[in-house]
Amino acid sequence: MAIFRDHGENQVEHDRAIEDRRRHRQLVEKSIKENLGDILSEESIIGEAQNKKFKIPIRGIREYQFIFGRNNKGVATGTGEEKRGDKVGSSSDQPGEGKAGAGNQEGQDIYETEITLDELLDYIVEDLDLPNLDRKKYSEIIVESSGRKRGYQRYGINPRLAKKKTVMAKLARKQGKKRALMELGKAEELARFPFREEDLRYYKVKVKPKKESNAVMIFIMDVSGSMDNTKKYLARSFFYVLSRFLRRKYNNIAFEFISHTTSSKIVNEYEFFHKAESGGTYISSGLNKALELIREKYPPEVWNIYPFYASDGDNWSEDNERALKSVNELCDICNLFGYAELLPSTYSTTMYYRFLKEINKKNFVSVIVKEKKDLWYALKFMLSKELNEDI
Repeated sequence: MAIFRDHGENQVEHDRAIEDRRRHRQLVEKSIKENLGDILSEESIIGEAQNKKFKIPIRGIREYQFIFGRNNKGVATGTGEEKRGDKVGSSSDQPGEGKAGAGNQEGQDIYETEITLDELLDYIVEDLDLPNLDRKKYSEIIVESSGRKRGYQRYGINPRLAKKKTVMAKLARKQGKKRALMELGKAEELARFPFREEDLRYYKVKVKPKKESNAVMIFIMDVSGSMDNTKKYLARSFFYVLSRFLRRKYNNIAFEFISHTTSSKIVNEYEFFHKAESGGTYISSGLNKALELIREKYPPEVWNIYPFYASDGDNWSEDNERALKSVNELCDICNLFGYAELLPSTYSTTMYYRFLKEINKKNFVSVIVKEKKDLWYALKFMLSKELNEDI
């Protein structure tokens, strides 16, 4: 992406290029922000390297000038044959404008600029204007961890036994006994000289404090048959941008990934973003797996917990009540639960409306993405809601 630099006081006083560069930067930034939705919903954004570039159309800049006959607003002159209600000097009267077919007017210059994913995330941070939550919400816990070996000691556990040092301690004791016998005039050979407890030496390990995350993001995705390729790519884009953004904005966050159909399983990050499945849909299976994971690894009294769930909202009817119960249970133990419904079916009522009507929790946030371009607005709403509720 091009970088334009102002020369400030060293530049000629009336250099018009400075103003042109400033206007150009504003135009580039405006175009990037206007195209955020389209970029974030691209399938190719998933797993791309940091130097991956995305092209954004930019309208060209022209010098200000007076042009005769193109004033859409203001004073116009009639021919004297006008009647009450007629419009004088409207845009449709201009040649080549407001008419079907080929025109004879010059068009605007449009070119493309490029931006990397990291630069894109900078614009997301700027657009959201998020506060620094490290002290409160994404705080850290201090745990003890083993560091480097720092000397020896006479007690310890077997895995830390310093064998070489132990043998040296035994030999030193043996030599001391020999000298003592020689001083007493008993120069006899020691046939057997076993180890004793006092010979044992253990590595002394200095325990140092270590910061660990106590904030966990649990990403849950519906990968059932109703989630076609477009929906799955959109769900992955949603989670991918969310994870990249959170890793960039905050330190020491743990991530867990759950995919489900009628059954659920914990997967690694690569499988979550690349593996496809099919089958029926039990929304409660994914939510219950998150509850199980929290019970086993992330006690709510210690951890800040943020589950995010993405689906198209289609669920087997017999599972609806179980899903509602699971959402309520997650809201009771989590800081926030986010539900994103992507490209829902227009032929049936989806779970979005059930959740919206029956989940009365302040920490429950739901968004609906009816078009791919709505993905950015959904992310913006969910993050802004999550961050502003608890501050």
